[in-house]
Parts: sequence; structure tokens; C-alpha cells
Amino acid sequence: MANTLEALKQLTTVVADTGDFATLEAYAPQDATTNPSLILKALQQEAYLPVLDAAIDATKDSGKTGEARIDFVIDHLLVGFGQKILEIVPGRVSTEVDACLSFDIDKTITKARELIALYEAKGTPRERILIKLASTWEGIRAAEILQKEGIRCNMTLLFSLVQAVACAEAGAQLISPFVGRILDWYKATTRHIDYSAATDPGVVSVGEIYTYYKKFGHDTEIMGASFRNIGEILELAGCDLLTISPNLLEELQGMNVDVPRKLDPAGGPNGRHRTGRRASEASFRWLLNEDAMATEKLAQGIRVFGQDMLKVRAIVTAKLG
Repeated sequence: MANTLEALKQLTTVVADTGDFATLEAYAPQDATTNPSLILKALQQEAYLPVLDAAIDATKDSGKTGEARIDFVIDHLLVGFGQKILEIVPGRVSTEVDACLSFDIDKTITKARELIALYEAKGTPRERILIKLASTWEGIRAAEILQKEGIRCNMTLLFSLVQAVACAEAGAQLISPFVGRILDWYKATTRHIDYSAATDPGVVSVGEIYTYYKKFGHDTEIMGASFRNIGEILELAGCDLLTISPNLLEELQGMNVDVPRKLDPAGGPNGRHRTGRRASEASFRWLLNEDAMATEKLAQGIRVFGQDMLKVRAIVTAKLG
């Protein structure tokens, strides 16, 4: 019998949530995702410092100095990691725009275009890149513009149906609902409840989004992310994609249990039609504000990713001397 990881791959596209090249080779995922925290973790390992050295070398004749040079090195660093990953995985890699730009539409668009231009200049087609943007109102509006330019977007830090619907209406390529972080919040606020895999609030949230998308015929892909345990993953078997950390990939590979389909697109849209009316900015912000969990976890996620990118920046600055 195939191990559990291989069985899961028959139902769901498995994506590696890591910047560790060795992990990618060991578990043979279709795609890979990165974020500032994962890049920071990789840079703390000697084996990955050559990627930083290459980014510095690639920018030495750019004519840029000071903060502009640091920004340029970081862009080359992110793209450098992405290209190394694409040498291993057959599909796509997600590269994240600095979370500090999460509330600036124009700067988000500019940075996304710069990253795609760097990939293309190095011979990597934009079809293999997903630009990760925070699922703020501004991030979603930026994605709507970028998608029309053929720049595919992965909407991250997503914790609620209102964010998911807005992303789909904007035509985003993919969303990444954060299963484990949703569970974290509920465990912290409802200590007396012992959640099973089926009642896990993060799992329930993804199931709700999946049902909505399939019911109304949205093409946006759903990629469950931020898992805390194997139960969450197996309860979402059949989701379009699941991005999984190395420790959980290892655990799945070492298991031999059946993987029944839990999410099923069979039947497709039910014949109901969307009205074509989209949520206004005011209604989006109000509905998000009414969801304490989503509001708090979105803000926290932006802060953490922003802080980790500042740490990456400090490493680059020190390296430049």
C-alpha cells in the first residue's frame, strides 16, 4: 500500500511550505511556497548563504546605493530562492511581497511587477510564479489589477469567508486560508473545548470556502495552509491544494493509512448565479471587523511577516557592510 503522503497526492495537489531545498527533493511536491519567515529561517543556515551571495553579486553593478541597493538585493534574494526551488519542483513557486506594503495598492503592484520582471529576466516565465499578497482590501485590489496583466496572485493571511469571496470576485489565482492559525485563536479563547479534526475551526472554515466556491463556480484555487497536525490535513483531503511543512510531510510519508476524500467538487455549480454585485470597501471592512478572529489573526500575521522581513533586511545590510 502507498504511504499516506502518496495517497493524499491522488486527491490533492501537495505543496511544500518551505525554503529548504533538501525537503523539496525528499517529498517531491508539485509546487512550493515561501514567506519572509521561511526565507529568514533558511538564511540562518550556512548551506543557503550562497543564495544571498549571488544576490549581492547580481546587484553590484546596478548603480544603486543605500536603501535602494538593499531593496534590490532582497528582490534578487527572493527570486534566487524561487529559481532554486523551481529547479526541483515541476510546478509553481510562491514569492511574497513585503507585508509592510499590505495597505498600499500602488506600492504592492510596483513590487509585484518588479519581482516578475526579475524572474523573467532570468528566464523564468511568469506562469510558474505566484505573487503572494496579504488578503487586505488593498491587497485584493492590487491582485485584481495584477491578474489582468497575467501576474498570478496567491492571497495569503486569509482567515474568513468575506476575504475569500472578495479574492474570488477579484479573480485571484489562488487563496491560502490559514487552518492552524484559526485553530490557535479558538484554542486560546475557548480553552474548555477539545476540538476533533472534523470540528477544528480552521478545517470548518476551509470547508465553508470550498463549498461556496464550488457552488457558485469560482475558478480561484483553494490551498489550505498553516497546519498544526495531520488530522487537519487528512480532513481536507480533496481540497484543490494543501501546502504542508517539512515535519508534517515527513509524518505523512511515514504513515500507511487510507485517505478518504473529504472535499468533493462533484456536481459543480448548483445552477444559482452570482448577482455580479461585489462587496463595497465599507461592507468588506465591516464584515471583517465583525469577525474578531480574522481581524486579529490578519493583523498579527502582517506584523510577524513584516518583522521577519526587517530581520532579513538586517542580514542583507550586515552582509553589504
